[in-house]
Amino acid sequence: MIERKEIIEVLSDYDLSQITIGVLASHSALDVCDGAVEEGFMTHAVCEKGRERTYTEYFRAQRQDGKPIRGIVDSADVYTKFNEILKPENQEKLRDKNIIFIPNRSFTSYCGIDDIEDNFRVPMFGSRNLLRSEERGIERDYYWLLDKAGLPYPEKIEKPEDIDCLVMVKLPHAVKKLERGFFTASSYDEFKQKSEALMEQGVITQEALSGARIERYIIGPVFNLDMFYSPIEEKMSRIELLGIDWRFETSLDGHVRLPAPQQMTLNECQLTPEYTVCGHNSATLRESLLEDAFELAEKYVKATQKYYKPGIIGPFCLQTCVDKDLNFYVYDVAPRVGGGTNVHVSVGHPYGNTLWRKPMSTGRRVAMEIRRAIEEERVEEIVT
Repeated sequence: MIERKEIIEVLSDYDLSQITIGVLASHSALDVCDGAVEEGFMTHAVCEKGRERTYTEYFRAQRQDGKPIRGIVDSADVYTKFNEILKPENQEKLRDKNIIFIPNRSFTSYCGIDDIEDNFRVPMFGSRNLLRSEERGIERDYYWLLDKAGLPYPEKIEKPEDIDCLVMVKLPHAVKKLERGFFTASSYDEFKQKSEALMEQGVITQEALSGARIERYIIGPVFNLDMFYSPIEEKMSRIELLGIDWRFETSLDGHVRLPAPQQMTLNECQLTPEYTVCGHNSATLRESLLEDAFELAEKYVKATQKYYKPGIIGPFCLQTCVDKDLNFYVYDVAPRVGGGTNVHVSVGHPYGNTLWRKPMSTGRRVAMEIRRAIEEERVEEIVT
């Protein structure tokens, strides 16, 4: 792990009056760039060839006398593969631009946790060491952290033979690197039938299945709580609820739009839905549940500070289900910008807007924290 003091040394060579916000061009990059522009920063996107035009053409920034009049991406690097960002000469280009880098899920997936921890010598906003906790199955993953925090999460079923109710089987997709090969089952026989069919279709592998996590299915709506923790806030709450989103998933959402008689006619390849995220929408909670949501965040923050020092910095997302008795269960945690924050772009979110009295997206809140840290000469407290 690159020590924080090494990153602070890199930062000491930066011109803090010319900071640029950098991001891997995927996942939540539009939200990050939009928020950075709103707070007066230049932006830089690191793109992969074949999927770069969203950033280099369609959302490319146009400025007049330094002021943005269209778009949000000021400059970009385009590489054959995302992980070329790790080459020493490409990192040097980022440092020469005085870039503070905002990690997202695509960054950790395409570039690798080991290299990010040990070889990426660019100041990153947030907690570098916490990114690894998102990897299910490692010794101190987010389930371990949730347990230490005393947070509720779906009960784990130790082996398929123990399945006695509806469960979710969690494992990676065999082909789609960022996506899930999840499926449900309510008995051992159904587990065998579905897993064999999905392996035959190339959706999952036997190796991934042997390491899958099986947990009791929480029947209820999904709320992704887009939170923010400020280590430099001195007067008000350091924990903020910026927004709530929920997912559109293929082919699950297509299945639920079909009447039951049509579902019954699907062939084997169509029968089991996939959980590939293809979009998000905005949501709100009933007000009587908001304190429960904040309590989840408080416990998570304290646990990160105890077990993953310095603890969470900036945005994080607690992905939850709410059961029939209005109990929350945390089924996933993103210790960085959540995947659904593009619903905030430009307009913010009701909670963030209400708190800050202006349009406040996750991307803008990140940029505002960086701006404030620069002004207060406390940048070393928000980067790792």
